[in-house]
Amino acid sequence: MALAKAKPGTINYASPGPGSAGHLTGELFKRTAGIDWVHVPYKGGGPAMTDFLGGQINVFVGVVSTAVPYVQQGRARALAVSGARRAAPLPDVPTVAESGWPEFEASTWYALVGPARLPQPIVERWHREILAALAAPEVRQALIERGYEPAPSTPAALMALLRAETAKWGPVVKALGLQSSN
Repeated sequence: MALAKAKPGTINYASPGPGSAGHLTGELFKRTAGIDWVHVPYKGGGPAMTDFLGGQINVFVGVVSTAVPYVQQGRARALAVSGARRAAPLPDVPTVAESGWPEFEASTWYALVGPARLPQPIVERWHREILAALAAPEVRQALIERGYEPAPSTPAALMALLRAETAKWGPVVKALGLQSSN
């Protein structure tokens, strides 16, 4: 960070692509840390990681599951994770908040959504089935080993999360001039 502040625009970071979680996280961190680093978009996490490992890129900002094998092999060094908690496969790697930016948190998450007018009994059934799947020890363990943290919630909690995430990321997306391809 000292180098990024001392020599603005000379540090670059790779992401899996424009508008990806890595790109948005990198830009949010840029604003939070007050640095000027350069985004280098790739067509996926694999190509971004390849150039990072080859020394063409200074920093890789992407999902934990892409980085874990290389960190475990000693080919990459994890500096921080962007989530609210340390990642299970990288328990010794601090969060960005622990590293000096207490207000910073950026997590990727997945949700199952359906059509707007999906009947409530179907919503409830899907919810029950998803909870059952995520409670299965083998499913939980497989997700955790890959850097995902199962965090089942409710449809109402998902709506609240969507509203909060829109408020958080909307200004970043707007500042970058990103638009939906739909």
